[in-house]
Formats: sequence, structure tokens, C-alpha cells
Amino acid sequence: MTADVRLVRDFVARIDDREPLVVVIGDCILDRWTMGEAERVSREAPAPIVRVTETVAVPGGAANTAVNARALGARVRMVGFIGDDEAGRVLRDRLAASGVDTSFLVEVPGGRTTTKSRVVGGDRVMVRVDELAAAPTDDDHARFADAVARAVRCADAAVVCDYGLGVEPDAIVPMLDRDRPGAVVVDAHDLTRWAPLAPDLVTPNAGETALLLGSTLGQGSERIAAVVAGRAAVLTRSGARAAVVTLDRDGTVLVEPGSEQGFRTRATPAAEQQASGAGDTFCAAATVALAVGTPLRDTVVIAQAAADVVVREAGTSVCSADALIASVAAPAETVVDHDELAEAIDRAHAAGQRVVFTNGCFDVVHRGHTTYLRQAKELGDLLVVALNDDDSVTRLKGPERPINKAEDRAGVLAALACVDLVTVFATDTPIPLIQRVRPDVYVKGGDYSPEMLRETEVVRAYGGEVVMVDYVPEHSTSAVVRRIRESS
Repeated sequence: MTADVRLVRDFVARIDDREPLVVVIGDCILDRWTMGEAERVSREAPAPIVRVTETVAVPGGAANTAVNARALGARVRMVGFIGDDEAGRVLRDRLAASGVDTSFLVEVPGGRTTTKSRVVGGDRVMVRVDELAAAPTDDDHARFADAVARAVRCADAAVVCDYGLGVEPDAIVPMLDRDRPGAVVVDAHDLTRWAPLAPDLVTPNAGETALLLGSTLGQGSERIAAVVAGRAAVLTRSGARAAVVTLDRDGTVLVEPGSEQGFRTRATPAAEQQASGAGDTFCAAATVALAVGTPLRDTVVIAQAAADVVVREAGTSVCSADALIASVAAPAETVVDHDELAEAIDRAHAAGQRVVFTNGCFDVVHRGHTTYLRQAKELGDLLVVALNDDDSVTRLKGPERPINKAEDRAGVLAALACVDLVTVFATDTPIPLIQRVRPDVYVKGGDYSPEMLRETEVVRAYGGEVVMVDYVPEHSTSAVVRRIRESS
């Protein structure tokens, strides 16, 4: 499932109305990005020379979760360790500049702030250098527990971000048990450490889920089936009421008690060579959504949309409320020509995504159309709708059609949340276009059979699949037009 404009606007409006307080507890990191051009190789060693053009320092790890939650409109308190070094001062300043309350940060005298420095040459990360903080002392943990106890008072939600860099359950769980916020989310490399907290939601990635289950999830889309099959173990071992497993380009799978089938969201295809912190953004958006009372499945859809925003950006990025709305309210970018479509499908295939293709006139979009388009979307990751141009509609339907011009029909389809790309073709059948872009699945409504379609032979010839989806009777464009004319 993908987010629509109404869902996102309602979410942002609830944040504005309630001004929720979110407490982020976890491992703070300073992310440094040194960017430039890599044009030649050093003579001293087989290593590229990067001519630096820009260096930036931004909050990372739990600190990135905090600034993302603040950018969505929540009030945010940050609890985490920092050193009294330059990196700690920079991180505190960056958090404060983003509007995050830093008064609950625990500064370690003589300590180092964990820093991850990346050198980017062109469009690739050439090297990453990690400077890790020393393990906190018992006194540090006691001060941390006190900071948690103070920070969570009157909180609407708390999120624990544990990357194995010093945060300990013993300093946190008792404080959250004593003064538990409305929602508790955990994002941790080892979720078993946090099972006594009984989180409302955990957000493991594929590797963390495999660690939880003690077995690999497999590759590509087979990971989805593995997550659903292991749902009981995921919930039992994490102690969580629900878990949403993030699967990068394959979106997410939400598993809940009483539901045998996982609830899926799908990711928007994007190049991820320089992207970092999408998991932090996902976790932040999910926590804020729960803080304002969003139903769990809508929470996951919103969090996926927020993560989709940042994976399109280089570096450690932040999804604001405005950016989230804009990302789901821009259907014009969905309408593409055939060259753009071919490039988009090539990118999707390179990313291991499954492309679904359907076509039609879509002259007056009705319930029959939207039902079958939603079903078509469930068959893959990228749904392409090919639209007959005006002349071909006239040839197929008669001189009084189309009712709506191709530009208007394309705009309506592009506004549907389940439709990823729309293109217009001029031939009577989409066969030439299908032969060019070679979708994985060709879909038509169930009022056809594969044998009735000329496209079937073409699709099956290159190894594609032809699928008939359910047809909603009494909902055809001709019937709608006839009722309009009879009523007038």
C-alpha cells in the first residue's frame, strides 16, 4: 500500500493540533560528509584522489531520528551520550538549531562523541571512517537513567534507538515502566535486549530480523514470505505488540497478533548510493504517527512515505512535513513519455523490482477501474498504466468518444495512489510499447480471458506473466455515460 494525499494531510493536521511530545533515547552520532570529484588515482597507492568541494556535519543515528521527528512538527527531547569534544559541541548545536531540546543530553567528561565520516567521490562513497566513543561508566549510566526519567514525563511517545554503541536497557526500561508514554517504539540491532520493555512497535531491518529468527530471510521478494512465516517468533522474541520489518527496495511487512497475512507497503524506486538514515526517518515518522493516535497500518504507510523522501536525497537527510505532503501530492511527475518510461522500468528492474503493466481508455474513471488498478498494484512494485490517445479511443469506441481528453485522463490516473507511472500511446493496441519495455506482469480486467488478448502471446514470448484481475460488474464507462445521458 502507498500513502495518499488525504492520509498525509490528516496526519500533519493532527500534529499541528496536538503538538505531541516525543522523547528520543539512544545512540547519538555525528555524521560528517566530505564530498568532491574523484577524477584520478593516486601514484602512492591504488586509491582515488578526491578533490573536496564541500564538507557538512549533521546529526546521525538517534540524533537523526530526533531531527526527523522535529521536522514533522513534534516537540522532541533528546536523551543520549555525547563527549565534551568538538564533535559533541557540533552535534549539540546542530540538534538545537533543528529545534530539538538538548537539555537531557548526558555529557561524558573527557569522552569522545561517536562520529562517522564519509568521503564521497562523484556519486559514490569511497570510504567511511568511524570514531567510536568509549563504553560509559556506571556513573554515566546512572546519570543517563535520571535523564530518561525526567525526559519522559508527560511524553506522548518514546523511541529507543540502540545501535550497540553504549545504550543499556537497565538504564531505560525501569524508567519507561514507571512513567510509560502513550506509545513506545524500539529500533535496535538486537531486539531481544528490549523484550522486557514490551514495545508497542519494533522496526527491525532484514538483517536484524534474521538475527531475531536465527535464520536468513533469503533474497528479494522471498524475504516477505519468510517474515510472514516467522511472525510469531518475531513478536515473541522481541516482546513487541507489533513489528514492521523494513526491506529496503521491497518496502515493509507489518506483522501483528491475530493477523496471519502481513500488511505490506511498497517503496518508491530510488538510487541509494549516497543515501543514509532512511531507517531513522522511518522510525521517527512511525513514532510521531503513533503519538497522535494514528492507526497502526496507516502509521506504517506514512513512515514508508517519509523514508521514500530521504532515499532520494544524498547524505543523511531529513523529511519535513512539507516535503512529505509534496511527495504524495505531485502526480504531474507520474505522466511520462515512452523514453522516460523505458528508463524508469530499466531502473526498477536493476533494483530487482517487479513491473506491472495495464492499459485502457479510462475515459470516465469509475469504481470498476479503481478496483482493478488496486488489485494490479498488489501484483508487483511498480504499476504502469498505458492510456489510449484521443484518436485511438475514437477508433475503438466511436465518434462520440472520448468524453475527456488524454491530458485530463492521464492527470486523473496519475492522482491515484496505486498508480506509479502513466504514459499515452497512439496505436490500437499497446503491443509495440510492451515489446519495448517488457513488463514482468501484464494485467487486464476479468471481463477478458488471456486467450482473447493479442498481447498474451507477446508477453509470454519473453517470459512475462498475464494476469486477469476481478471485474466489478455494472461499472463500465459505457454504462456510466448511458446513465448520464438518460438522466439529462
